[in-house]
Amino acid sequence: MPKQYYPPTTLTYSPDIKGWPSFYSYLADYMVGMNGFFYTWAGGNLYRHNTNVLRNNYYGVQYNSTITSVFNEAAMTIKLFKTMSYESDDKWECTSLFTDLSAGSMLSTYFVQKEGEWFTFLRENDGSVNFKARSSAGIGTILSATGPIGAIVVSFNLDDLGSILSVGDIAYQVLPIAPTPSNPYPPAGAPTLIGPIDNIVRKKTTNIATGVVTLPSITINSAGVVPLVGNFCLGLKNSVAESHGARGYYLHFTLENTNTDTVELFSVGSSVMKSFP
Repeated sequence: MPKQYYPPTTLTYSPDIKGWPSFYSYLADYMVGMNGFFYTWAGGNLYRHNTNVLRNNYYGVQYNSTITSVFNEAAMTIKLFKTMSYESDDKWECTSLFTDLSAGSMLSTYFVQKEGEWFTFLRENDGSVNFKARSSAGIGTILSATGPIGAIVVSFNLDDLGSILSVGDIAYQVLPIAPTPSNPYPPAGAPTLIGPIDNIVRKKTTNIATGVVTLPSITINSAGVVPLVGNFCLGLKNSVAESHGARGYYLHFTLENTNTDTVELFSVGSSVMKSFP
């Protein structure tokens, strides 16, 4: 679970619910309720609240509206959170989204209005890397790497690369770790970024007339890292496009709105199913 650091805030107590329901961004030196109005002092100045046109404007500083909550029904069950939806008269942005196993965020542009609700499928953060996900696929051991930086052709001694790999996937290489007497089967090293795949030759072919054999290969727009012969190569698909939801015991989220007018948020929901390994 990511560590959460909260800035100093002002808490409000409600005698009706006997709890602390709200947090405010302003920090006052003194507060008092008088004649049906709420007054605060800050920096030696007196302010009367709930009278200015701009919402969330305290002491001349404009703040955004945020709400933080958790989906945790069936708390002892690992769940797959597929979607998020909310009912409101204005668009909100999900600025924080994480479970005990993953993290992401939903831009306001991800939400579309359907039957009176704002709706989106949950997506991972753009650029996030997870080699344990099914969006990661092994290619093979690098046989050769030729060509200039930006168009390196990497060949493999295979008959077929299969159909999972696609143009646009990101290629990585893994440097094998030499075995030792104390560790004859060492784990693989950490994958190193090579670059996006621009072209794929999937199948091994033989020219009948000349007998020339063309091996399967990929052309990589390398960012400066040269693929090394003998390293294992793998491909990773776009994390946003391959998102399938957020998995975990709970889903912690924060919604944020930048409107300075009155905005109402009626409900927030998620489509949830039990996660099956």
